[in-house]
Amino acid sequence: MTEQDSGLAGVADARREQMLQAAVEVIVERGFPETRIADVAERVNASPALVIYYFKTKDNLLVEALRYAEDLFYDAGVRRTQKLPGARQRLQEIVRMSCIPGDENGGPAESWVLWLDLWAQAVRHPEVARVREEFDRRWREAISAIVADGQSAGEFADIVPDDFALSFTALLDGLAIQIALGDSVITGDRAFALCMRFAGEQLGFDDALATKAPKSTRGRRLTG
Repeated sequence: MTEQDSGLAGVADARREQMLQAAVEVIVERGFPETRIADVAERVNASPALVIYYFKTKDNLLVEALRYAEDLFYDAGVRRTQKLPGARQRLQEIVRMSCIPGDENGGPAESWVLWLDLWAQAVRHPEVARVREEFDRRWREAISAIVADGQSAGEFADIVPDDFALSFTALLDGLAIQIALGDSVITGDRAFALCMRFAGEQLGFDDALATKAPKSTRGRRLTG
């Protein structure tokens, strides 16, 4: 590839990312079914034909936008957890990212709004259902890996990491739905405390600090 070709590829990648970010914003505002190619094109000052050129179909654009948002969440998770000293702290940070507004990517509410649309569409659209299953598997594997690391370091009890991850992500997802819907009873801080209390009971740590949500600075998204 020549230097000129490389430059053109870089421009194309940047343009594609702009469209994905715009699609995420429109989905959050209007919902998955009401998002139109024209809405995304207008937001990035492009023609609908150019958006179609990059993504072929509306469904493909929307699925790729969800994948883009999901990757952002995990990238933020890696940045936030890679310097933390232990598995418990890494688990705590992932829960904090999921429940409490932060300084990256717009905060958990935006992320969970996307997930609400994803779950709803997965009932009737096989391609979305496949992506939903992929995302859920990735989510459980991320939690399971943290637990396995903690067990290797002697931080956590000897339980089956995959079983814990299945229960824990179900709890976290369920509480996060209430946060996304603006429930007056389930605040982000309360959801954080409940999740960490469950984790402590299952994984064998008892630390009051683990159930107290760290201070968060305003400032990720999900787009996660």
